[in-house]
Amino acid sequence: MSLWQQYIRPTSVSEAVTALTSAPGPTLPLAGGTDIMLDLQQGRHSPVHTIVDLTEIPEMKSLETRDDRLFIGAGVPISRIARDPLAATHARALTEACDLIGGPQVRNVATLGGNVAHALPAADGTISLMCLDAEAEVAGPAGKRCVPLPELFLGPGKSALENGEIIVGFYIKIYAQGGVPAAGITYASCFKRVMRPQGVALPIINNSIWLEREGDVIRQIRIAVGPGGAVPFRANKAESFLAGKPFTYENFSSALDALVEEAKFRTSPQRGSSEYRYHLVRSLFKDTLETAWERAGKQ
Repeated sequence: MSLWQQYIRPTSVSEAVTALTSAPGPTLPLAGGTDIMLDLQQGRHSPVHTIVDLTEIPEMKSLETRDDRLFIGAGVPISRIARDPLAATHARALTEACDLIGGPQVRNVATLGGNVAHALPAADGTISLMCLDAEAEVAGPAGKRCVPLPELFLGPGKSALENGEIIVGFYIKIYAQGGVPAAGITYASCFKRVMRPQGVALPIINNSIWLEREGDVIRQIRIAVGPGGAVPFRANKAESFLAGKPFTYENFSSALDALVEEAKFRTSPQRGSSEYRYHLVRSLFKDTLETAWERAGKQ
């Protein structure tokens, strides 16, 4: 039995939107397909009439700077992001996350847009983009719009994208590399995770941090943890506590308490209990924060 009745491969964003909105039955946008094809084959996705393959749209395969932002097309393969020098310079947490997603074969096919659109609260690409304060460019019948990343998620596996909408790409702000010498301000990011060695694709827990450093003070910080709730989680209370404070063990300890209080870790039969995750986040948060702090100090 065929998993779909019609297969379309558009060459522009507008063609893709038209295909998604004009098909006579349910449609599905496809990028790498490493998740969604398994869902179709194993009956976890509702029947589809038309698949719209986005892999031949040039705009969605771009990775470039645009003014003061880095643009990464939603169709860029994970493996390309992991080794791209622009991404490494301006979004190191993202390249570190991409280097850990699946195995080499998966990374060569899977895309960042698919990783985000699947709306899993511990998706490595999503968690790294959260700390980088990324925005998604979304195209649909009404045109294009930029959406803050947290607004894309409704719940585990539930995207806020409406019928006929696709993610075109992601924008990440470019900060001064090497800091501003007169002010002594530097920036850095880091992504780390804990996973089972047996090869379970999703992590037990992951953490990404972006920070702005001035001397011994954390001027600004963004912290994301997965899975810290039903949707990708930003540790806002921990961020607010650390902003403007010196990097000390006492301040770290208080921020950790705020993070643990705010996060809602759940038990996964395959990946670990909530108690285990609460235990792991303490060392993972410390390791990730120290690495980001040290990186900022070396610029």
